[in-house]
Amino acid sequence: MSSPALTAGDAPPAPPAPPAPPARVAFAPLEGSARVAGTIALSLATFMNVLDSSIANVSIPAIAGDMGVSPAQGTWVITSFGVANAIAVPLTGWLTQRFGQVRLFVASVLLFVLTSWLCGLAPNIESLIFFRVLQGLVAGPMIPLSQTLLLASYPPMLAGLAMAMWAMTTLVAPVMGPLLGGWITDNISWPWIFYINVPVGLFAAALAWSIYRTRDPGPRKVPLDSVGLGLLVLWVGSLQIMIDKGKELDWFASGQIVALAVVAVVGFAFFLAWELTDHHPIVNLRLFARRNFALGTVSLAVAYGLFFGNVVLLPLWLQQYMGYTATLAGMAMAPVGLFAILLSPWVGKNVSRIDPRKLATVAFVVFALVLWMRSQFNPQSPFSTILLPTIVQGVAMAFFFIPLQAIVFSGLTPDQMPAASGLSNFVRITAGAMGTSIFTTLWEDRAIMHHAHLAEQINAGSSAAMQTLTQLGASGLSPEQAAATINRLIDQQAYTMAATDLFRLSSFLFLAMIAIVWLTAPRKSAVAADAADAGGAH
Repeated sequence: MSSPALTAGDAPPAPPAPPAPPARVAFAPLEGSARVAGTIALSLATFMNVLDSSIANVSIPAIAGDMGVSPAQGTWVITSFGVANAIAVPLTGWLTQRFGQVRLFVASVLLFVLTSWLCGLAPNIESLIFFRVLQGLVAGPMIPLSQTLLLASYPPMLAGLAMAMWAMTTLVAPVMGPLLGGWITDNISWPWIFYINVPVGLFAAALAWSIYRTRDPGPRKVPLDSVGLGLLVLWVGSLQIMIDKGKELDWFASGQIVALAVVAVVGFAFFLAWELTDHHPIVNLRLFARRNFALGTVSLAVAYGLFFGNVVLLPLWLQQYMGYTATLAGMAMAPVGLFAILLSPWVGKNVSRIDPRKLATVAFVVFALVLWMRSQFNPQSPFSTILLPTIVQGVAMAFFFIPLQAIVFSGLTPDQMPAASGLSNFVRITAGAMGTSIFTTLWEDRAIMHHAHLAEQINAGSSAAMQTLTQLGASGLSPEQAAATINRLIDQQAYTMAATDLFRLSSFLFLAMIAIVWLTAPRKSAVAADAADAGGAH
């Protein structure tokens, strides 16, 4: 049975291993109740991690309002986690060898619990963002190591089953995230979206330690590319802060934005030079010389950035300008995983027999269709109209990650898999965080433009509108109230038009990326095996 390894968005990220590592200890697969318990522990940890990346999306307006900042500033709660997580990804391989995979996994889960608790206690937006950065950093090893440990728990003939089960947790979590986050925000308070990680994480860590503590090959000293890591943090952090703060500081009219841009560009240049010449680079950039890897990674990253940017934008629009509660916005987002859960096992089973470029094309066409449907939204769109594209989007998700990752790993040797996995996931996660910032910035810019145009168009009739609103008998509005009402209606229309502009642009970009996918040349008979090797090549 071919293995649908790497079947979800969070594939096992790990940097390159040293050229000649010592022999690793091989452990026999688990059996019976131990295998079941181990699968539960690893799945719970994965579920908790992925859930935390989506549960905050519908809570951003509540968090921003509670802390006295704008929703755009509130999105830092999402992007800070994503950037920190992306930076931590390349360190996973080094940390695994330095401390042992079981010790590292359990420590990562426990630290995730601690930082989740601190996020819930945060008294202001600055401390919340700081704790989210810590949470993203400690979360880095959790998903790749859960996949690695799970594959080692099953015999090779059941590797496909193991990864299908693992994928289910990464697909169910995005379904539960908006629903759970919305309900908690409306009925308890937003800090509890973080507090719920505490009992789940403690149970998962205890269970994982009881099952796997004797299955750790142990630590060994390996070199760390500290210069490369420092440069990575410098240029990625500067670029993300520049994108997040650009709108607020009027972009390059601000000296701070110019300085951040210079640091990002210069840091990236030094990073390239160092990583291409170091004997133990934290990321193996030479992989981009391979056509399948380069084009597959670009397609995966751009598509994920578009996907995640839209996932953040939709609930913001629904809650701020459509009058949705956090719970209702969560319900509008939740069904995205239904078709993904049903179809992913089939895609994973057949990716070795069907050209992955065809499967990826299905994903991009369906994504384009979904976003085109959303581009037709208006302030009068009923809940059923909002919900339908979300349901259809599940089909695209099922055909998205598996084929693209199969293309990324096609033709690579087993010793190249950890580096390829780490690098492709670093690029993908970074693109997701930046997509969030870019989308919220473009949304506000387009809304300001539409607001100005709409205000000009209705200016001639404003006197009549004001008169109508102020002369409704006893319920008539004061001139100030009437003006505020008209402005609110213009705002609602402007932000809706801005959102539909971005939905339409995203639709065209997904169609354009089909051409990039077809420039690759994956080996159809080997892609599944390559992906399976990537899952177990630690």
